[in-house]
Amino acid sequence: MAVAHKGSISMGLVLIPVGLYKTTIDNDIHFNQLDKESKARIKYKKYCSHCNKEVGPDDIIKGYEYEKDKYVVMTDDDLEKIKTRKDKTIHILQFAKIAEINSIYYEKDYYAIPDTGAEKAYELLRQALLSQKKVAIAKTVMGTNEKLLVLYPTKEGMIVKTLFYHDEIAAVPKQMPKVAVDKNELDMAKMLVENMTKPFVPEDFRDEYQARLRDAIMKKIQGQEIVTADTSEPGNVIDLMEALQKSLEMSKGSGRKKTGTA
Repeated sequence: MAVAHKGSISMGLVLIPVGLYKTTIDNDIHFNQLDKESKARIKYKKYCSHCNKEVGPDDIIKGYEYEKDKYVVMTDDDLEKIKTRKDKTIHILQFAKIAEINSIYYEKDYYAIPDTGAEKAYELLRQALLSQKKVAIAKTVMGTNEKLLVLYPTKEGMIVKTLFYHDEIAAVPKQMPKVAVDKNELDMAKMLVENMTKPFVPEDFRDEYQARLRDAIMKKIQGQEIVTADTSEPGNVIDLMEALQKSLEMSKGSGRKKTGTA
């Protein structure tokens, strides 16, 4: 797996060289756009709006539009020059409890893998965080953006989570009205939650739609007809108490194992 970012974790005077690697793999099926008539693939070309010629990657530079149709060119060398020594490290600013960070701020995850020779310092930081159930809040520059980070310790290593800044979080589009809840309905909802509670095992879950999609593609390749998977319509909830009761009965009959009160 290719490294997504190289840097060093900076904690006071301690430097821990690490590489950041993506934590996820894209297993989704991706479709190409085709011309309806010829079935040939649609391709997008980059061209110069002034001379109308096609341009390749080597012909493209970065420019910032400071006035209408007026640009200042910024080279990779220019962007590198404005980076401070701190920008080039994963600079730890403080430590905090993971529960204090609202999950809405999380953006992407990376595995933090220590370079050869940095394993001991890395392990000291990991164990210190894990024993105190804390995370490190840090900053670094990735590309042309200064990223706010969380260094999260696990039993195997550390994960670096990039965060959105507060001003990047959109306000709630609509306020939820305060609704009075019936005690019997709430008690039944709690029972339903309890009956459906069991340990989370990630390996138990898979993308079932992608599996059906792969099967449908193979059928089309083989000239077979695709049969509708489900023609039923979702039902509207008329009586909440009745819906809760039926859901509770279904959960009891599903053989789900209880794990105690939540």
